[in-house]
Amino acid sequence: MTPPSTTAIRIGPRASVVIAMAALLGVVAFFWPFLVAPGTFASHYAPPLIFGVLLVLVLCVVISEIAEGGISSKALAMLGVLSAVNAALRPLGAGTAGIETVFFVLVLAGRVYGPGFGFTLGCTSLFASALITGGVGPWMPYQMFGCAFVGMLAGLLPKATGRREVLLLAVYGSLSGYLFGFLLNLSFWPFSLDPNSSIAYLPGLPFTEQWQRYIAFDIATSLGWDTGRAVTNFICITLAGPAVLTVFRRAARKARFQAPVRFAPRQDGDTADPPPAKDLP
Repeated sequence: MTPPSTTAIRIGPRASVVIAMAALLGVVAFFWPFLVAPGTFASHYAPPLIFGVLLVLVLCVVISEIAEGGISSKALAMLGVLSAVNAALRPLGAGTAGIETVFFVLVLAGRVYGPGFGFTLGCTSLFASALITGGVGPWMPYQMFGCAFVGMLAGLLPKATGRREVLLLAVYGSLSGYLFGFLLNLSFWPFSLDPNSSIAYLPGLPFTEQWQRYIAFDIATSLGWDTGRAVTNFICITLAGPAVLTVFRRAARKARFQAPVRFAPRQDGDTADPPPAKDLP
């Protein structure tokens, strides 16, 4: 007997194309300082327009998968519960010294329920958290899609079991802490420093020099903060990972996401209609 799938959101051909487009546009939106000179139309309007398109694409993923049966009501319920859990966990760390408590659930859920679920959970978790904590602002779309990439990549990690799996996820959680900070810094780097600074964004420079300036900026302003996030992810996944993975997988087995529907052959003597109910005396 084939065991039930733990993948909560099946990525069909249509959803794969939409997620690929969202990921490509997200990369362009993050790395626009290396592609577009400031002072032009695109430098002012491209990032918000791109992220507006990305939000529409995420809605298209969800709606198309609901229409095709890729997302069941049980998967939507799980998505809502984990989004609420992450929104409640985030204020506990409050980002102090880089301590973030939202990532370890995202990594573990993406691992168990698949890249499509991780991508969607990253967006919905940060959106719900921003509404609860009042963190709505121009940085919110960057945070949403930074977390979406973290959750999606967690679902694409190679297979492993036992302690090796926990170690793999802990190392990935640490690296994702640095990756998230590296991407988020791109959202404000071109506007945050005096142009005369040696680590400031300077339009017109070759890509290699521009890249060196950004690496120096990231190390000088964000390395300590990102290290706090990476250490927090490693500790949380190492300590809570085995128990949370067990709970998630048990919930997936009970929910039987995408369980195949099989019809038994009709036996001789079966009737097409149930027998009529007897009248009560």
